[in-house]
Amino acid sequence: MRIVSICPSNTEILYCLGVGDEVVGLDDYSDWPPEWQHLPRVGPDLSVDMDKVAALAPDLVVASLSVPGMEKNIEELIRRDIPHIVLNPSRLTDIPDDIRALGRAIGREAAAEHAALHFSQTLDSFRRLTEPIVERPKLYWEWWPNPIYTPGRDNWLTDVSELAGAVNIFTDYPTDNVKATREEVRERDPDHICVVWCGIELKRIKPTMITERSEWADVSAIRQQQVHLLEEGLYCRPSPRILDGIEQLIRLIHPGLPIAERPVTK
Repeated sequence: MRIVSICPSNTEILYCLGVGDEVVGLDDYSDWPPEWQHLPRVGPDLSVDMDKVAALAPDLVVASLSVPGMEKNIEELIRRDIPHIVLNPSRLTDIPDDIRALGRAIGREAAAEHAALHFSQTLDSFRRLTEPIVERPKLYWEWWPNPIYTPGRDNWLTDVSELAGAVNIFTDYPTDNVKATREEVRERDPDHICVVWCGIELKRIKPTMITERSEWADVSAIRQQQVHLLEEGLYCRPSPRILDGIEQLIRLIHPGLPIAERPVTK
């Protein structure tokens, strides 16, 4: 097959399914795995150049609706009659289903079943590890700084928080994304601030961009120096790599927990 991925999380699932020889194009933000960085690019995931996609003569385009604004990619794929599959995860438990669906679409059912089972079993191991924790710290996740966007209840980062033995401070909002204010964050007084600005390289983010916000001077996370600049690729993408993110988060907020060694996603 000739496969084009137009979303980073889809690219990462394809890699885990072992189809490197069949992937012929990627969106601009697919920065993992390193081995695929030479492949032709078709534009940013929110404004894919469908002429470039069509020129690659794909047998399948792996599209997504995981970020608002991706709908126009799907509309254009339909208009041009380009074969495609659409993944639309919102919770962690959707990821193994997406792995299986993509495996069926590309004829890699056995590899997909193995990857999906491994994902679910690893989630279960994290859950057993953190289940006994009674005093759960409050986490504030920041997708974007201005205006502030943060995950609500129906988002995989709420699940990530729970598996890591913590709680997302905006879990009372029955939605996937919340447009919040600095005042709201201050009132909820998080114990930890987790910065995962989508599409922004970690080296471009400075701790002072968070710690010097005047409204947050008395926030517990600021006073206790618990501001974490995290690799957004391990948290903002619903792919198997999120397992590495969960493990990293557990080590950050519960350093005393005995986490069994597991291979990092390569």
